[in-house]
Amino acid sequence: MPQWFTSKSDPEDTRIQETLKSSCVLPRHIGIIMDGNGRWAKMKGKSRVAGHVAGVESVRDVVEAAKQLGIANLTLFTFSIENWRRPKLEISALMRLLIKVLRKETAQLRDNNVRLEVIGDLSLVGKDVRQTIEETSAQTRHNHQLVLTIALSYSGKWDITHACQSIARQVRTGTLDPETIDENLFASFLSTASMPDPDLMIRTSGESRISNFMLWQSAYSEIIFTDTLWPDFRRNELYEAIREFQKRERRFGQTSEQLKSNE
Repeated sequence: MPQWFTSKSDPEDTRIQETLKSSCVLPRHIGIIMDGNGRWAKMKGKSRVAGHVAGVESVRDVVEAAKQLGIANLTLFTFSIENWRRPKLEISALMRLLIKVLRKETAQLRDNNVRLEVIGDLSLVGKDVRQTIEETSAQTRHNHQLVLTIALSYSGKWDITHACQSIARQVRTGTLDPETIDENLFASFLSTASMPDPDLMIRTSGESRISNFMLWQSAYSEIIFTDTLWPDFRRNELYEAIREFQKRERRFGQTSEQLKSNE
């Protein structure tokens, strides 16, 4: 399995990146629903686990490209709470793969100024996985160039419900006045409180839904659906999504005329 951040300098790739950076504003936060590993494997007559293994190379290339572009936050939807319904053998293989990748690449993340964060209900995750996550997070906690967040055992509904529970506990103890609850305060109780909402969300594999991923946070995200299966998704597909993002007018409820007058 190749290590991250070892790509040789490619003049054409560098030119594309410089064009993207100079063309328009880059997204501060990109969220990706990585879908299609199983279908990719089936098309090639391989096991679903082989599809997940192949998807790791896509993760490596996209993380590396995001860092080179100067994207501040990249969140990868790795495993949803609903995915716990999958066959136990597949889940076990996925968790072993996660442990293997993190243990192998922690030093690369640390040395290349990438901080690992994990969001989700980790009470459902095995002790060995939690320990590996804690070790990688501890070794990269002081990094700041790219925050790589893994959404593991995560769902948007869980995130919102968990935030409501935390707010309710503070109201019950009298440490929070219900009248002070607004959108900003609510967002501060979400698992993503330390990062901006995603400007761009990408879903691979041809499905046109966000599947319970960052429901609150994606209210004004630009969403791009691509037919590319995740193991075939590389930096060029990421660049194309960013180009599409840069073409879109983000009005946030205003008119085009209002935006122009504010420039």
